[in-house]
Amino acid sequence: MLEYDFEQSIGFWIFMTNRALQRAMNEELKRHEITYRQMQVLGWLAYDGEQSQVELAGKMEVKPSSLVGIIERMERAGWIRRESCTDDRRRNVVRVLPGAKQAWAKIVECASRVRARATSGLSQREHEMLLQLLPRVHANLAAELVVRRPREAANKEAP
Repeated sequence: MLEYDFEQSIGFWIFMTNRALQRAMNEELKRHEITYRQMQVLGWLAYDGEQSQVELAGKMEVKPSSLVGIIERMERAGWIRRESCTDDRRRNVVRVLPGAKQAWAKIVECASRVRARATSGLSQREHEMLLQLLPRVHANLAAELVVRRPREAANKEAP
């Protein structure tokens, strides 16, 4: 049998917490006929502003082709619009439309309820500490990815 001390693994608990958070958000959003992926699209647009479909797909960790249907449904709902980039016509830029405001308000309400459930029982100090520690863990891992990318590119270019 394979053995591993999952109880002491930060990665395991972050992964499991992420999965539980996604499930809880899906349940909340379902009541409003909003999907988790639609929430992600609007969330990334709110966080980083307009961006290409390829950039969105990368942030959502889906194939760009998988994002097409989601974006088309959101366009029909009047939440977003795709436009050709003025600098590169092959690139589609996704922009938020005023029609997304009502959906975004529902998403924020759902997120607030899930956040309250997730942090229930934590003291104010524990809550603040969690908000300080998680970005540091993320920065540690993101810095490692940034360091690896140039090396990986160099290895691919080497004969």
